[in-house]
Amino acid sequence: MDRQELADFLRSRRERITPADVGLPAGQRRRTPGLRREEVAHLAFMSTEYYTRLEQARAPHPSREVLAQLARALRLSDAERDHLHHLAGTPPGPPPGPSREVRQSIADLLHRLPQAAAIVVSATYEVIAWNELAAALMEDFSALPRHERNLARRAFLEPYPSGRRLYSVSDADEFARTVAQHLRAAAGRYPDDPEVTGLVDELLAGSEEFARLWAAHDVASRPTLCKTFDHPVVGPISVNCDVLDIADRDQRVVIYTAAPGSPSEEALRLLSVVGTQRLDVPG
Repeated sequence: MDRQELADFLRSRRERITPADVGLPAGQRRRTPGLRREEVAHLAFMSTEYYTRLEQARAPHPSREVLAQLARALRLSDAERDHLHHLAGTPPGPPPGPSREVRQSIADLLHRLPQAAAIVVSATYEVIAWNELAAALMEDFSALPRHERNLARRAFLEPYPSGRRLYSVSDADEFARTVAQHLRAAAGRYPDDPEVTGLVDELLAGSEEFARLWAAHDVASRPTLCKTFDHPVVGPISVNCDVLDIADRDQRVVIYTAAPGSPSEEALRLLSVVGTQRLDVPG
């Protein structure tokens, strides 16, 4: 365990996070860059005294649980999490939960696809990145709290504000089956992650359909190559559906494209112009 390097690394990660990043007020007399030590300790569910000793290179060897809590509180990337473990003298194990960090090159890719609607979903089907056309086709994810950006909840728990299950897609039942199968596999990869287990428990309690699919213990699914969205503004839009796996993040890029020259391509082009505005709202 390299106590001094660990202390310096923790301090540098703490100082780069703003209070707004974690939902805290900035305050008037904040003298230190980033978060205060007591704020990190609170986010990591540990005492301020213990965290302070870590930054002062005076603390005993931290456990894997403590390291996982620090990684979450400091919003470390996968590489930073591994580095933290190595500094603490504890080789990194499997990630504690599904990654929500979208690689910058993937985020850039979404916005370089102006004629395609594209999203990134985590292993628990949380929409963690999207482009403008996806927001117009599906819904404005930026206007939703994180809890409601989850497509598993969208598939099984109703009602939602729009009143449309899964955006009125033609393969809603097949998609729900796929979600249950992928969540079954994710639960096996992250058996101790509270967000994964909490989501599964919520779906089991709130959906008989999910409980039935979950009981089947299926983990394989067939890819959906095309589907139709019944959009409330421009009507039916038939699209090809391609899914690209990001193996190192356990994420998926979902890309929706329309056949060239088709009415659906024209509908997508219209959506790219109007964005998330509602054309059917009276003036």
